[in-house]
Amino acid sequence: MRMYDIIMKKRNGGELTKEEIRFFVEGYTKGEIPDYQVSALMMAVYFQKMTENETGELTMAMARSGDMLDLSAIHGIKVDKHSTGGVGDKTSLALGPMVAACGIPVAKMSGRGLGHTGGTIDKLESFQGFTTALTRERFIDNVNRIGIAIMGQTADLAPADKKLYALRDVTATVDNMSLIASSIMSKKLAAGADAIVLDVKTGSGAFMKEEHDAIALAEEMVRIGRNAGKKTVAVISDMDQPLGYAVGNALEVKEAIDTLNGKGPQDFVELCLTLGSQMLIAGGKTENEGEAREMLRAVIRDGRALNKLAEFVDAQGGDSRAVYHTELLPQADLILPIPAPVSGVVSHIACDEVGICSLILGGGRETKESAIDLSVGLVLCKKVGDYVEAGQPLAMIHANDPEKAGQAASRFLAACTLDEKEPERAPFIRAILS
Repeated sequence: MRMYDIIMKKRNGGELTKEEIRFFVEGYTKGEIPDYQVSALMMAVYFQKMTENETGELTMAMARSGDMLDLSAIHGIKVDKHSTGGVGDKTSLALGPMVAACGIPVAKMSGRGLGHTGGTIDKLESFQGFTTALTRERFIDNVNRIGIAIMGQTADLAPADKKLYALRDVTATVDNMSLIASSIMSKKLAAGADAIVLDVKTGSGAFMKEEHDAIALAEEMVRIGRNAGKKTVAVISDMDQPLGYAVGNALEVKEAIDTLNGKGPQDFVELCLTLGSQMLIAGGKTENEGEAREMLRAVIRDGRALNKLAEFVDAQGGDSRAVYHTELLPQADLILPIPAPVSGVVSHIACDEVGICSLILGGGRETKESAIDLSVGLVLCKKVGDYVEAGQPLAMIHANDPEKAGQAASRFLAACTLDEKEPERAPFIRAILS
């Protein structure tokens, strides 16, 4: 089998076989096939696209390119949650303890943030001493003992995806539905869950800006999961403005804790209930969505979800006192208002720009090697549809550098549009695909 023939076949619109896909994935992972040939193949895929069979075979080949986690030692049905990322997306911090408190084991692998999207691991490190560097034995033991554990992605998990994504990133071949879906799902399948619930974002702060693209991606991923024998559900949710009010690592942790105390923002609570109910159904707790939502509300009301977060933090070396005393979380030296220049209704917030504001303050990474400041970020005072008087704060900046605070404030003002009348708004939850 020759790589040249595979490239030419796909260039001419042919459908690659399972053997051909495995050949190039295994060869590239081992370093036997050079970058320039795989780049040519990725460009051919970009233009000619992939069939459902090809996408499924590519996903499984990448999943099997390294370790496939065996979670059979964990009791019960393991349900994983994945988000396609966005601004202020702290969902795992609240959702994980809620679901675990309801009796569904949460065994999750998470990553760090890059650019304007934050990573779950970075946010969790707001708890002093917290670590995700767990052995597999400790990871499994924690889930069996307390119901939840989160560890960092290992280098051996879907290594083909890491190599292919790095290559696609510099050859303008990222934006292809099959390649995006297979990249996400290869890691999910390798992570060993029995069922997968996907949170696919759409809007200005999401990878998929248009709703029809988000739905197409969701359908592709649900199809892959189903064909791999996993119960898979996708929720399409809005990311046209930040999720909740807080943007920034420790600030988002505090908002997640507020949510577990029954004081969460309406949109964030709705997302947790929507995703959580799908996880409880997938995990066999109930077949009724209304009943699942009530179970989730109950563990918030009686404090079980908050206590589960403290248990989880403590089990992974973190200072769990901060769960009950959030003033122990990292705090910025400066808290400054961003006043509205005129009176009006907030009609639009360029969500990705708000993420860049947090990046400017030091709350995100420009490169993988960048150090981040866990204490900085923004807390919105107004969201789309809210009225603001001139001079009232649109948001509060949390900063440790006055110059960066000024840059972020200017950028935030440019990202906000004020109008005379309330805008029409699409539903927050756009669709649920199963």
